[in-house]
Amino acid sequence: ADIVDELPRDRVIHIVDFGCGKSYLTFGLYYYLVKQLHLNVKIIGLDLKDDVIRFCEEVARELEYDGLTFLTGDIQSYTAGEPIDMVVTLHACDVATDAAIVQAIGWDCRVLLTVPCCQHELFSKIRNDRMHLLTKHGILKERLSALITDAIRGQLLEACGYDVDVMEFISMEHTPKNLMIRAVRNGHPDRKKYAEYLTFAKD
Repeated sequence: ADIVDELPRDRVIHIVDFGCGKSYLTFGLYYYLVKQLHLNVKIIGLDLKDDVIRFCEEVARELEYDGLTFLTGDIQSYTAGEPIDMVVTLHACDVATDAAIVQAIGWDCRVLLTVPCCQHELFSKIRNDRMHLLTKHGILKERLSALITDAIRGQLLEACGYDVDVMEFISMEHTPKNLMIRAVRNGHPDRKKYAEYLTFAKD
């Protein structure tokens, strides 16, 4: 609700949900924006599982959600045929979140809402004697690597010209994977932010 004002009103709003899965989020988002706010919206749900996509497409047609389409495909190879205003991801695993972020930045998306999941990329790469108390226990190292990953994502988004908030978007009782990165384009890339990232990564 608090990013709706960032979306255009003079044309169709184009949204992509990467790694949509069974699309609970996608259907909810469409209902909120179209049925409640009466916005002119087209949403594409993208996922690798063809059977899930076929099911979601059938449900969309039954509901007569004409602006909602589902496609089988990979985040990194997806090509948009129109300007994309918002990218959302819910629990896109590991580097799939990063692929979605890269696409959003490349498209100059106005808004990115991403809820990361299963972040393993940094786990085996964290080697720091000063953090031995944290890294000697697998579960602590896993959580640390997730926090570092999201800190890096936020910093790089800021460097690429986005205002970023990292927040809990839902209670822990529903899911422990409740951290959302909300990024709204400000159009002012920041080299200092990138330099800070490089220093952090080196340390």
